[in-house]
Amino acid sequence: MEIYTRKGDEGTTGLFMGGRVSKASLGPESYGTVDEAVSALGVARACAEAEMAQAILDAQRTMFVCAAELATDPGRRGALEDGVSRVHQEMIDKLEGAIDEIAARRGVPESFVVPGGSRLAAALDVARTVVRRAERRAVEYAAAGGLDGSLVVPYLNRMADYVYMLARAAEAEWAPSRTED
Repeated sequence: MEIYTRKGDEGTTGLFMGGRVSKASLGPESYGTVDEAVSALGVARACAEAEMAQAILDAQRTMFVCAAELATDPGRRGALEDGVSRVHQEMIDKLEGAIDEIAARRGVPESFVVPGGSRLAAALDVARTVVRRAERRAVEYAAAGGLDGSLVVPYLNRMADYVYMLARAAEAEWAPSRTED
């Protein structure tokens, strides 16, 4: 098998479950940004140990579900399977539960947090910003009618919140941002 197919040389890309669209269209822009977020989470996971590494890996895997939904022609999404290739409410609920658990253990910052409290926290904060960009791209796609009936946008919103809380959990201690006087 060859890694290159030459099918995209004209500026189109294949969709999950068939069809082709411009690489510059909103769907590929959305799922491409989700792919970036998964890779950014991979950098964070490479810095993590044990329980944190597993939590990040689990997040990466659920992001693939989101990407699969975004990579499917809207007319063919009815054939997608919840939790495998389509975001479902339980995925959002699970993120909310994990966010609440971290908040109960670590607390919630009461002031602006300057990224960089640790190498892992910094990597997670970069990943969070990429997830937020993916969310903005998905909002744009939804506004154009590409995500009718989809839970991708709320899922990405919660994922960004979750990655933010993972970053706070990764920091050695809470410290409010300060400016030297």
